[in-house]
Parts: sequence; C-alpha cells; structure tokens
Amino acid sequence: MQAKARLLLEDGTLFSGKSFGSDAEMTGEVVFNTGITGYQEVLSDPSYCGQIVTMTFPLIGNYGIARDDFESIRPFVHGFVVRRHEDVPSNWRAEYSVDSLLKEYGIPGISEIDTRMLTRIIRHHGTMKGILTTSNKSVEELMEMMGDTSIPQLRNQVANTSTPQMYTSPGKKERIVLVDFGAKSGILRELTARGCDVIVVPHDTTADEIRRLHPDGIQLSNGPGDPKDVPYAVDMIKELLGEYPIFGICLGHQLFALASGADTEKLKFGHRGGNHPVKELSSGRCYITSQNHGYTVNEQSIASTELEVTHINNNDKTVEGLKHKKYPAFSVQYHPEAAPGPHDSSYLFDEFLDLIHEHKKNEIRKPRQAVLAAAVKGAR
Repeated sequence: MQAKARLLLEDGTLFSGKSFGSDAEMTGEVVFNTGITGYQEVLSDPSYCGQIVTMTFPLIGNYGIARDDFESIRPFVHGFVVRRHEDVPSNWRAEYSVDSLLKEYGIPGISEIDTRMLTRIIRHHGTMKGILTTSNKSVEELMEMMGDTSIPQLRNQVANTSTPQMYTSPGKKERIVLVDFGAKSGILRELTARGCDVIVVPHDTTADEIRRLHPDGIQLSNGPGDPKDVPYAVDMIKELLGEYPIFGICLGHQLFALASGADTEKLKFGHRGGNHPVKELSSGRCYITSQNHGYTVNEQSIASTELEVTHINNNDKTVEGLKHKKYPAFSVQYHPEAAPGPHDSSYLFDEFLDLIHEHKKNEIRKPRQAVLAAAVKGAR
C-alpha cells in the first residue's frame, strides 16, 4: 500500500494524499506553476529554492526524467505537489522516474489531492507557508513547527544555489561574465551557442574582480528569493553600470532596477509557467514567455530614474522589461532562454551582442573624437 502524505498550509487548510519521492518533512513557500510540460526543468530551476511547487497540469511524470533536461546540477525545490503522479514513464529518452529523482535528493512529493482547490486558495490569499510531511504528527504539532520557521527557510538562498567558484565555457567571440545568482543552464547554452567566451562567477564577485576578467559584457542571471537580500550585488551593478553592457534576467532584472534607483515589491502569488503573455511596447508585439518569479519592479518607482519600461505583462500590466536611457543596459523579468517554455524571446541574446558591438564602436570613437577636438582647439 502506498504511504500517505499531508500538505498543511499556514491558514490551517489540510490536504491528504499519497506520498511519492522521499519519506521526509519539508517546510517552504507554497506556489503553483501553470506549465503543461517541463516539470524536470521546474524541479531543477534554482529559482525554486525553498518552495513547495504545485503543478496545475493534472498528469506529472508521464515522460520521466532525462539527463539532458536538467537546468542545474540538482533539484532545489522543498516539495512537489501534483494531481496524479505517473511512476512508470513512457518515453524513449527517459532514464528514470520523478519518484527516483526526488528520493535521491530527499524531496517529498504528494499526489491525489485537489490541485485546483489549492491553486485557487493561493490565488485568493497569496503564496503562504506550508509543510509537506509523511509523518504521523498532529496538525497542532505541524502548525507549531511552521510557526518556528521563517519564509523562506533560509535567507541565503542565492548563496546556496550560486556556483562556489569561477569556471569557464570557452568560446572565440565576445567575452561574457555571467554572474550566477542561481543561474539556469539555459542561459549558458544560449551564450555558448552564439560562440561567446563565457566566464561564470559567484554571486558575491566584486566589480574589481569582474574588471580583471576584461569582459565585453555582463550577464546577470536569474535566482531565488528577494532581490533586497543581496545588497552587495546591487552595489556591484551600480559600480559597473555604464562601464560595460549589461543584460539582466529575472532576479538580474530586479537587481538592475534596484541599482538604477527603482524599487521592487512582492507579488501576491507570482508568475510561474510557460504561457505568460508579454507585450513589447516599441512594436506592440505579444510574446508568450516562460516565467518564474515572486517579486516585481514597482512601476511608480521608475519615474524618478533613468530607466524606461520596454515590456509589460498582458495579464496584470506589471513591468516585464527595462532599459537604461543613458547606459548600454537592459533587462527582462521573464526567461528568454525558456527551458521550459516557448523560445519566442531568444532574440534578446542577439540584441545583447548587438549592444556589445555598438558599445565597442563607441569606445573606439571616443579617443578619435578627443584627438579631433584637441586639434580644433589648438588651431584656434
């Protein structure tokens, strides 16, 4: 007989279902993802660190787990919630099941619960703390445990998901320093596919350390948690803004905004899934995007900065893209590298490289213009 599992929300709502994955007990922020496919990429996305993820699509596990589909070295979720879990996948690429993956990394899962009801609760009340357990503890004991645990459990989520040391992905074209705040592998894949010489550095790398790498551009990655929990990254971006072309994604977008003088705030239940419509203001075109974030840039705070809104969310009109009016820097809240999700926005990596090329031309022109100005002044 399959073991039982329970999910208890901090408002007292209790879900009872069947256990899969690890026989464990984990606390986290309960969120939902609307993706139809891509559960492996969701599980291995570092931005989900500290969260119990609910999949709204009713069947999960049917195509198994494949080696090539990981977005990080391991899963970082604190729990996995599904309507129906399929433990016998049917896919020629599958190497093992979701159940095996969760067991390997000590992550509990629960199935056979009403995920529609759970999603409606989160949409109405907002994301909240929850505990996923296979133990026989009473509801009172579990509520007491949640009361003793902060949300998220750890305030150093970025440090837990970032690379501990610098490494390279060699290429013959532009040198890009990718600052890893919990980066998905898809970002690195997109840059290397374009021939870039990528140097991945830890989250706490200083501006001077980045300068010594002589980059052509700086990529700010996605990552988990509140952007205000990494003030040292904001300071680093402030120092380098205008010196190098910068492209921020997700958490990198929020950090870029903070460094430029804007503010961020927490969303009620966030955007998570591969079907979020985003409007590009310059063209009026709508892109379907992959998203995973619980914070957003406050639109009112942008007015007093040198930033310009380039993209908005078509559902709730939140800020989805920014560019600096003075410096070669821009960012998007969504994931142009997809994985999972549509590849509509991969062109942004090409725009980043175009920005680097234009910046290089301008840097070459500056000495020539200075020499010309001096000659004209001397002639007078």
